[in-house]
Amino acid sequence: MRRINAKRVLVGEPLDTARLGETLLPKRLALPIFCSDPLSSVAYATEEILLTLALGGVALLHLAWYAAAAIVFLLVVVVASYRQTCHAYPGGGGAYVVSAENLGQSAALTAASALLVDYVLTVAVSVVSGVAAITSAVPALNDHQVALSVAFVVLLTLMNLRGVRESGRVFAVPTYGFVLVIYLMFAVAAVRIGTGDTIRAESATLPITADGTYTGIALVLLAMRAFASGCTALTGVEAISNGVPAFREPKSRNAATTLAAMGALAVTMFMGITVLAMVYEVHVAADPTQLGLPRGTPMSTALAQIGRATFGDLHVLFYLLQAVTAGVLVLAANTAFNGFPMLASILARDRYAPRQLYNRGDRLVYSNGIVLLALAAIALIVAFDAQLTRLIQLYIIGVFVSFTLSQAGMVRHWRRELASPATPREERIHIHRRLAINAVGATLTALVLVIVLITKFTHGAWLVCIAMPVLFLGMKGVRRHYDTVTRQVAVPAGAHPRKPARHHVLVLVSSVHAPTLKALGYAQALHPDTLTAVSVAADEDDMRRLSETWADHAPGISLKVLHSPYREVVGPVMAHIQELAAADGTDVLSVVIPEYVVGHWWEQPLHNQNALRLKTRLLFTPGVAVIDVPYLLESAKAGEGDGVGMPVR
Repeated sequence: MRRINAKRVLVGEPLDTARLGETLLPKRLALPIFCSDPLSSVAYATEEILLTLALGGVALLHLAWYAAAAIVFLLVVVVASYRQTCHAYPGGGGAYVVSAENLGQSAALTAASALLVDYVLTVAVSVVSGVAAITSAVPALNDHQVALSVAFVVLLTLMNLRGVRESGRVFAVPTYGFVLVIYLMFAVAAVRIGTGDTIRAESATLPITADGTYTGIALVLLAMRAFASGCTALTGVEAISNGVPAFREPKSRNAATTLAAMGALAVTMFMGITVLAMVYEVHVAADPTQLGLPRGTPMSTALAQIGRATFGDLHVLFYLLQAVTAGVLVLAANTAFNGFPMLASILARDRYAPRQLYNRGDRLVYSNGIVLLALAAIALIVAFDAQLTRLIQLYIIGVFVSFTLSQAGMVRHWRRELASPATPREERIHIHRRLAINAVGATLTALVLVIVLITKFTHGAWLVCIAMPVLFLGMKGVRRHYDTVTRQVAVPAGAHPRKPARHHVLVLVSSVHAPTLKALGYAQALHPDTLTAVSVAADEDDMRRLSETWADHAPGISLKVLHSPYREVVGPVMAHIQELAAADGTDVLSVVIPEYVVGHWWEQPLHNQNALRLKTRLLFTPGVAVIDVPYLLESAKAGEGDGVGMPVR
């Protein structure tokens, strides 16, 4: 009977490295894969502006027009800036690579730490926002937000482990569906308003209780905070510049075109939703009591209110809007599932992250990076109880740090191009234009970063300000470790392997059985200078029985039985090995350990625990080599068991 491999069922059959080219993306699939985050952000960016302004009451909601206009202008500038990055750095890497080549390694690691934090937050915020859209349509699920959010992260992880191209086909449906339904909503609203209908949101009649009086500096700070909250619409814009290598040829042009399409869609959808929210007089608040509602009352999102008011009796279209909104918000996390593993791989290549993050899995994706991102996002969701209003305060700090460093690096890049005598004269005009775009982008994003830090720091953003330096120092520490290891294992020119002067072999024996005889046979094949079997006995009877059995099966091999009156195994063996090494001054002492190989997971805790402890100790003993000799039990043989098939250690 053929054994079912759970991994193959979940993630698919392995792909040959030669098929890497088949995973490259056309623009139609790259858009939902890399742009689902910025496209989906429009679903809650307007709401975040209104939530902040609601602190000052209804009288301040008109400021949303100005905040939205500033965000649109900033989005256009950032998209234009990153289009230059796509052309200048077709190898991908985004802010990290640009900063490394133009601003130095410290700036690059700052950008990388900012992006890594932001990617984790993208997954958490996107999934929780999607679940909020579901609970707006089905309030009965409101108490299960954490479980639903974790389940969606697991689902996204499995989809991404299957491969970029496969996940792209799945994710294209809700992303394009969201765009189409939003534009359909705009069309229905335009027709209804144009024919004289008066449309108002369900919350339009609810009062908003201001939590204080905002005038002067306080009003300016509140407006800045509303703008900063709405800047969540810009999250994910950098993902395409990070993932240029994933595009089909011509990579840079296709990436830049996809980025422009994303910018056009995001701008029009964000402005349309904001206009309808203002026309319909949508009222939202973080606390329902601020709207005169009982505490704990489930509240619909701003987009849900707009959809319900627009479609009216067309309930099917409203539920379709909520379905595609939930889908695209959850799948918006896919932007991070592509960006995080790729950036982690580049960091690992440069020895700033564990080497395991550099390797592609058997589906030609960076599997370790995907799993690491999922675990970090789940931890964040659980820690913050899947509360969007709490998670959103941590958002966008990292993205604007990376924006600013990336654009500043591009300015340095273009200035170096202009200073080079090899740059053609006709090209200099274009370079001046690109430099101007990136300079404006760097200035604006730096200004927004200051605003975000000022307005969000005390509301939870301080956690990000701690996490980024911790990651920065961690990456520095990883690089320092790898550099130290490289120095320690380096060999001088002309060095050759050196044969040990003497080779002693010890075979650890618990009793005389088939695994013991196999290990002894292997030890004899090594042709050592000395071969000794070592066992530990708790009393005289154990010693006598082992010695009698030994004489029948291994008469030519010396057996040393260590007495252990306290029934401890590891201590006496370690003491004997250290004594032997010190007395004989051996160059190499090989310790051969027979081990059972089991085929079922539940068998693992039942065997080889002393072997595990011994090997852990012996690894730190100079001049000692540890050799495992596996013995397969029936459950571990080919075609049986549940696929464990490895020694328990």
